[in-house]
Amino acid sequence: MVSQFVSSHDVRLLGDLAFDFPEGTHAIGRLDQNSEGLLLLTTNKKITKLLFQGPIPHKRRYLVQVKNLMSIDTANTLAAGIEISAKTGTSFKTTPCDVEIVSKPQNLFDIGVPLHENAITTWVVITLTEGKFHQVRKMVAAVHHKCVRLIRIAIEDIQLNNMQPGEVIEISEEQFFKNLYLNEH
Repeated sequence: MVSQFVSSHDVRLLGDLAFDFPEGTHAIGRLDQNSEGLLLLTTNKKITKLLFQGPIPHKRRYLVQVKNLMSIDTANTLAAGIEISAKTGTSFKTTPCDVEIVSKPQNLFDIGVPLHENAITTWVVITLTEGKFHQVRKMVAAVHHKCVRLIRIAIEDIQLNNMQPGEVIEISEEQFFKNLYLNEH
């Protein structure tokens, strides 16, 4: 699914979900077609601006499955900041971030694209405060790993938890700001 309501391409869109979205609803940030996970939607454009252009950088946490074993040294290299290509064709050094090698998560829903039974992969959690175009995929590629699965599991304290694909949960604006620590600004 593409994280938008209108597209000139023949793809599944947010409007295809079984939910009556209010007029003017838009995604706060995006997930590309090959990514999955938490997507925040709002009708308040000020929230979008505050989250992604405001004075406080906001954490976004991703669960990432990469091909082959990732060493602790490689995870530390990612965490320190790494050169990746920018959308403009130049290079860009990522801001230092948190990278943690984790065990394979339990209870993940099947995405229907099984890996070979002997495929070796590593799961990592990457927490960023920036979100350049395909940044996580480019970061793991820069350290010679291929991103197999990319799931956004949190934006600040708003977490995916046990939500299922296509599930929509409404939260009040008050709860939203409480979870993002923005109520003071």
